[in-house]
Amino acid sequence: MNVLELRDVSIIYQNTKEAVKHVSFAVPEGKIVAIVGESGSGKSTLIRAAIGLLPAGGELASGQILFGEKDMAAMTAEELRHVRGEGMAMIFQNAGDYLNPRRKVCDQYVETLRCHQSMTKKQGYEIAKKMLATLKLPDTKHVMNAYPFHLSGGMKQRVAIAMAMSMHPKLLLADEPTSALDVTVQAQVVKQMMDLRDKMGTAIVIVTHNMGVASKMADYIAVMQNGELKEFGTREQVIYHPENDYTKKLLTVVPKLQGETDGE
Repeated sequence: MNVLELRDVSIIYQNTKEAVKHVSFAVPEGKIVAIVGESGSGKSTLIRAAIGLLPAGGELASGQILFGEKDMAAMTAEELRHVRGEGMAMIFQNAGDYLNPRRKVCDQYVETLRCHQSMTKKQGYEIAKKMLATLKLPDTKHVMNAYPFHLSGGMKQRVAIAMAMSMHPKLLLADEPTSALDVTVQAQVVKQMMDLRDKMGTAIVIVTHNMGVASKMADYIAVMQNGELKEFGTREQVIYHPENDYTKKLLTVVPKLQGETDGE
């Protein structure tokens, strides 16, 4: 069964040319799909549309985005609120910027958990500390009691990633989640996302310009260029038997994550 399905999706901004043009593919339950391509290819627009968070002026011009059997475009604001969180969660490229600078990390983290799951503040605090430790944040007690402006950009990013992953959503959308992190931490975050899939059955759609990340994580790879889907297939098909010239170009340099070995 597919957790997410895009059917002939086209997206425009303020009645200008299409940012995404007639894209169709599906995300099976428990699988990881990587969307790769250069800046401006429509990758981020696609997953923002999937969760119903297109920037101002953006709209679904045609097609359907189905979460399970539900049409996202037909949902009310209340229905969307229930889907986001345990159903579908998103990690933004600069997710740390979405933290409220006037509230401590622990208050924001625990409130987010309790909005979507039944638990006490103490239970939420313990879940948060455990996830932050998993993402290798030093001195989790200090991080929890800090204001966001006390943390580095990379630390804020890991806090935001931890918040999304703590929801154990059916589908996790990740927009360049490791771009602000150093290579070692990138590898840790990628491993934790893969563990989430393995342990909880969470399907993941990750947007990345890094074919190394895609080749490490993905079961399926979607290649985007100028708003069009150039190629879609299993990791083995796309990495070892690419059919599109643009895909072949992207594969000319595939960096490895630090700590990755050929046997992994």
